[in-house]
Amino acid sequence: MTRPTTSPALSHLRVLDLTRVRAGPTCCRILADFGADVIKIEAPPGVDPNEGISGARHGYDMVNLHRNKRSITLNLKETEGRAVFMRMLTTADIVVENYRPDVKDRLGIGYEALKAVNPRIILASISGFGQTGPYKTRAGFDQIAQGMGGLMGVTGKPGTPPMRAGIAVADSTAGVYAATGILIALAERERSGLGQWVHTSLLQAQIALMDFQAARYLVEGKVPPQAGNDHPTSTPMGVVTTADGFINIGVGGDGQWRSFCKAIERPELAAHPDYAKGADRTRNRPQIKALIAPIFAALTSAEWLTRLEAEGVPAGPIYRVDEVFADPQVQHLGIAVPLKDAERGDVRVVGQPIVMSRTPASIVSGVPEQGEHTQDILREFGYSDTDIARLRDNKII
Repeated sequence: MTRPTTSPALSHLRVLDLTRVRAGPTCCRILADFGADVIKIEAPPGVDPNEGISGARHGYDMVNLHRNKRSITLNLKETEGRAVFMRMLTTADIVVENYRPDVKDRLGIGYEALKAVNPRIILASISGFGQTGPYKTRAGFDQIAQGMGGLMGVTGKPGTPPMRAGIAVADSTAGVYAATGILIALAERERSGLGQWVHTSLLQAQIALMDFQAARYLVEGKVPPQAGNDHPTSTPMGVVTTADGFINIGVGGDGQWRSFCKAIERPELAAHPDYAKGADRTRNRPQIKALIAPIFAALTSAEWLTRLEAEGVPAGPIYRVDEVFADPQVQHLGIAVPLKDAERGDVRVVGQPIVMSRTPASIVSGVPEQGEHTQDILREFGYSDTDIARLRDNKII
């Protein structure tokens, strides 16, 4: 079976994808969209006690996460299933898994076992809390990592209970970091000829994403508080209420403050001793908010966006998701990519945010059916039709 034409960027690579839910599939989606042959290895029906944890096969999430992949069913709990996996490993470049850390060793597919078969293999592992340490065997979910990684502690209005972000921040970030680690390992392999074990976790990814908020504590010993819709340290930067809704404004420096004062027709505020410097504005945030609130309430969002843009002041609308994809700049960027799904027909999915001048990402096939490519893939690895029939009879595939 001929694979559809994909991006040439990673078309020389083969990936064995053992992942599910979100973090691992996010990692593999990046590799698949840039042309890698990603083989999604799934348990045969009835083998996995958590079967269906990722949702409906042609649900919006699976359609978006698992495009551009091929699917094989393989029972890794059985010796014969592991033997098939090890044969596939001989020509693979990358294995990606997001089991609990003890599971891969229990199955006999930990890094040392893989390296013994293929020294060039790169194993990428994503866990909830890390491959070692007191929490290594805990099951991890995104919201747990958001809470433990500090995000929920700085999110929400001051004095209110902790608030989760509206997306799977830790999951998605861990997937991106894992893909980054894989690409670093591939670059290093060009010199050494050897693979290595790359691993990250939801907790590590979430803490890394805290970035300057984490650095405020590590460098200066300050615990960042909740700031609601305001920027934690710059003022005025955040949400303002207009005559017909809300917009975001961003005044990052003293020059932008002067431009902002001109845009709101209060030029005298630019040199006011309480507001002239960034530190002064942050210290006097409540006064500034009270001062500008009636000014912004007098005009519509569209009017304010036009005024602020004319003065070079960063500002933007606050969209619902449908409005995001109706925006002319978003449409120009082409990040909503058409795809034909076997069950849903013509749909759109979220494209890659990385633009490449010669080897762009490409989305050429939808989510595969469970085991859709089992026979084709096994034939590629030298299994005869008789062999395949035996594996099926033995419930290995």
